[in-house]
Amino acid sequence: MADSEFKQVIAMISAEIGRLLSQVDAREASRLVDALAASQGVFVTGEGRSGLIARAFATRLMHLGLPVHVVGEAVTPAAGAGDLLIAVSGSGATLVACAHAQAARALGMQVAAVTASPGSPLVALSDLQLLISGPSEQYGGSLFEQAALAALDALALLLQRRLGQTAADLEARHANL
Repeated sequence: MADSEFKQVIAMISAEIGRLLSQVDAREASRLVDALAASQGVFVTGEGRSGLIARAFATRLMHLGLPVHVVGEAVTPAAGAGDLLIAVSGSGATLVACAHAQAARALGMQVAAVTASPGSPLVALSDLQLLISGPSEQYGGSLFEQAALAALDALALLLQRRLGQTAADLEARHANL
């Protein structure tokens, strides 16, 4: 593999991510930041690589001091009205994410979908949608996952600014064991 081939692939991936992020609806992103700031507790769900993105976002929310939990973990408390579920699923049809969204709605929770599929069952179950969708040269859902991580990190930074927190505030909550 030539060094130039690697750099070309990196440039292509970066361009794809940038294109997708430029298409994310800023109003929907703002609504999701509002929901995060107003929620009593945040619960995240997702399977596979989307689940890893959801967990990364949960980590950042923990750094911000929000009460955040990963659905399905043994230490996850009961959820209810006033809480927010964020379901990450590129297809928007992942059975577990859709089941969690349906259960959350029944509990009176607000549901947010982070997905590449605007007409999906997950979107139909959601109050808020962060749509991240577009064609890619990469395999599978790689582009969705990469762009979702960046978009959710952007939401975390916007929330950090809204809460008036500094990097030192977040660092004080960083894992130390």
